[in-house]
Amino acid sequence: RFTKFPPEIRTRPDGLPSTIYGYAAAFGKLSRKLGGFVEQVDTLAFNESKTAGFPDVVCRYNHKDDQLLGTTYARTLKLAIDETGLAYEVEPPTARADVLEYVQRGDVRHSSFAFRVFPGGDEWGLSEFNYPMRTLMSVQLVDVAPVLDPAYPDATAGARAMNGAVESLALWVQGDVEEVRSRVNDGRVL
Repeated sequence: RFTKFPPEIRTRPDGLPSTIYGYAAAFGKLSRKLGGFVEQVDTLAFNESKTAGFPDVVCRYNHKDDQLLGTTYARTLKLAIDETGLAYEVEPPTARADVLEYVQRGDVRHSSFAFRVFPGGDEWGLSEFNYPMRTLMSVQLVDVAPVLDPAYPDATAGARAMNGAVESLALWVQGDVEEVRSRVNDGRVL
């Protein structure tokens, strides 16, 4: 998922850029259409991950494994929750100075996050436009990312999250999982 809060560069005392700061998730904001539904993040969604110390969360440019920017394990990635959402600050290695430059120039203006939903960690309802709406109530945070294209359906974690969403949506509408998956893939409303 993505936010409209652009990532920014934070500089060291010597004036050189050193970190990328942004919001990976914004609370209560609707996503774009994700097939047959929209999604929003509840203010409690990351609490379980935070309580566990955000273990093994990574920051990757565009969610790509070969574009590692930092990890919570190495303390090169810091995460925080505030009233706006899930904020991140990452200190990329010098080999990823290109990503710092992309953000600084404004080429990369979005952020995103990947997650797994804990059992029972999502709720379904209808948006104000009568469109199925998933609210993420409790998720395991996997990764945060500055991204060029904020629609991350090709990310592995995104594919797992979409499968879980389809199964959860099928349960909510009391429908067949494969029929719901077909409708979501075709962008049809249930």
